[in-house]
Amino acid sequence: MAKRRQLEVPSAEALKEIEEGFARETPGPTRRAPIADVAADAALHADPRPLADREDQARTAAEIEAFKDAKARGLVAVELPVEEIRADALSRDRVGLNEEDMAELRRSIADHGLRLPIEVFEPSNPEGAGKYALISGFRRLAAVRELNELSGGQRHQTIPAFVRSPDSLAAAVVAMIEENEIRSGLSQYERGRAAAVAVHEGVFASVDEAVGTLFSSASKAKRSKIRSFALVHEELGDMLRFGPDLSERQCLRVAAGLRAGQSENMRQALESHAIGNADDEWAVLEPLIEAIEGMAPDPSRGGRPRKVVERSAPVRLANKVTMERVQTEDGFAIRLRGPHVNEELIEQVMDRIKYLLEEI
Repeated sequence: MAKRRQLEVPSAEALKEIEEGFARETPGPTRRAPIADVAADAALHADPRPLADREDQARTAAEIEAFKDAKARGLVAVELPVEEIRADALSRDRVGLNEEDMAELRRSIADHGLRLPIEVFEPSNPEGAGKYALISGFRRLAAVRELNELSGGQRHQTIPAFVRSPDSLAAAVVAMIEENEIRSGLSQYERGRAAAVAVHEGVFASVDEAVGTLFSSASKAKRSKIRSFALVHEELGDMLRFGPDLSERQCLRVAAGLRAGQSENMRQALESHAIGNADDEWAVLEPLIEAIEGMAPDPSRGGRPRKVVERSAPVRLANKVTMERVQTEDGFAIRLRGPHVNEELIEQVMDRIKYLLEEI
């Protein structure tokens, strides 16, 4: 059996040595353990509010950021004074407004307010294009303005609008046409007119480019037809009073007549007849079209019209004569139109041009 070890009382020297070693290993009153620093930092940054309040604040902050982003992208409607919006900064694709439809729209807005905001953008030249330029909502803006006038300026002073930021003028025109195609389809003539006007105003370099961009979602066959509608506006736009009333087939027949060389005959006929409605206008054009329908194509015309590369905006003189510069693939032409344009005047113009060219 092993002997139990006897406990001995340490000496004074041994106790002193133990105390000194303990003092070396234990932090003094000026030092803190690392865990104390962690606890203090956590207490400093702790949010004393209840968890539900903190969640509400986080949700509100996220909603504010989402609102700012939506507003920057033009997805938030704002109230704009109607007098600060210029409707004709872009040439409108829609030619006329049906008074019966407008009366119905005015009643709806007066009774229920405007359900769908218009679209505008801030042009880079506000001194010329206005503070806000209209993209879409021409009929809605017109109806609100009419209601404002009817109220003596007391009501309908503002209109809800989305302020967009289109990448280019072409993008704004595309947005305008897309909106009208979806809400209330354009007539065949209006589609062609939109493409032709966009070229005349320098938005696109050619009718082909304008049609390809403005009606990119249309089929190849439909784009081909729209190019024909554009030709009708280019050749007869200043003469046709009821162009938007032409059906697709009528537009295509007119375009075929123009390609066959009936442009001047059509213009003279329209100018010399009293036209009161769409039927009168078509009655003037149809005989000229029928005269060339069924005829064999003229080989001298090459089977395809010369492609118009560029056409200047018409210049109207004080005597009602209109001048227009046309560039085709093989040269330039100056087109003169008006009541005073006849063979004698053309001969005088040719003599002047000859004199100028010989002096170069």
